Amino acid sequence: MQRYQYPKSRELFERAVKVIPAGIPGHLGPASGCFIPVSAYPFFCERAEGTYFWDVDGNRFIDYMCAYGPNILGYNHPEVDAAARAQIEKANCTTVPAPLMIELAELLVDTVDSADWAMFAKNGGDVTNLAMLTARAATGRKKIVKFVGGYHGVHPWMLDVGYPGVLYEDIENIITIPFNNVKMFKRVLADHHGDIAGVISTPYDHQAMNENHLPADGFWNEVRQLCTANGIVLILDDVRCGFRLDLRGSDYHYGFRADLICFCKALANGYNISALCGAESLRPAISSVFATGSYWLSAVPIAAAIRCIEILRETNAPQIMKEIGDKFADGLIKVADEHCFELRVTGERAMPILTLGNDDSNFLLQEWVAEMMMRGIFLANHHNIFMNCAVSDEDLEQTFAAAHDAFETVRKNHPEMYR
Repeated sequence: MQRYQYPKSRELFERAVKVIPAGIPGHLGPASGCFIPVSAYPFFCERAEGTYFWDVDGNRFIDYMCAYGPNILGYNHPEVDAAARAQIEKANCTTVPAPLMIELAELLVDTVDSADWAMFAKNGGDVTNLAMLTARAATGRKKIVKFVGGYHGVHPWMLDVGYPGVLYEDIENIITIPFNNVKMFKRVLADHHGDIAGVISTPYDHQAMNENHLPADGFWNEVRQLCTANGIVLILDDVRCGFRLDLRGSDYHYGFRADLICFCKALANGYNISALCGAESLRPAISSVFATGSYWLSAVPIAAAIRCIEILRETNAPQIMKEIGDKFADGLIKVADEHCFELRVTGERAMPILTLGNDDSNFLLQEWVAEMMMRGIFLANHHNIFMNCAVSDEDLEQTFAAAHDAFETVRKNHPEMYR
């Protein structure tokens, strides 16, 4: 199987680094350390369709990162794009909002089990931050509990001391505890009685770099009961999982009801919009919070979101992605076993993370993912991946064929390793 090369990507990066800090800023840039080795990865995309994108060198990739989540129906979905084009012919960013804003809010309230209202922004971090402000406004308290490794955006309060630019003062009111640890949560409640405004968490532990963990039996119900008893706002960060586990919300999927729920990635199949939905009891608080943005109410992404959600509902998309995820995981585990590797697939099958047994350093996984990359399969060596509804059985077979070749190459590179 021929391995990809990326000369045009490298030429473009040499141009980019002269005028853009780090060349490609953020976690998608080679300077962030997510691309190891850097030589295995493309840097720039030419076009995309369905479950594929083509880089500037003409290499086609089956993309299991889905733009880190926004691609849920397939890139350039014709119906979603048609809805966006129809709206752009009318108006996009205007002084007053388009009535489509109401239609999308009504659709979300009708779709998401815990939603009595909806507000819109652009990024996931916009709405997780808005949720924190709402919890403080509702309670008059200052402290927020979050779980170890839970990523909620890049506002300073969401990060830790050690990140450049983040001060201790930014996080002194953030209490971080392990996921699934109700005992420690109770201890925090006792130590900070009457001072906790909200608890923010992803639906399950899907932190990067590590195996993921589903909620323990009874975990969410007990957290919900404790929040209610102590007047604490329970915030679900459904930015990553949202609509992949259940269209009614990941809180519904796990059998509880959040007070606030944050959506973004899959909301509009790649058009830039996010949403904060919440309970009726928090309507006064959210109404009091000053929150706005230059493009928060632009109409084109709203039109795309409406059609995207309609299609997700019409097709029962979460079931499709679970079935694809099961085939993907079971097939790769089988291939790995045939080459004497233990591939672990943890988390929900619609957005699993891959790790290897006997690979505490993660070096073997990095090597295998790099080999997959150069064979046209775009995965991550540090992050959960994402299923989308456009993945076909043929795509899966190509993925398994590449996996055979990649595992064989890694095995040859490490003859000393046997299970």
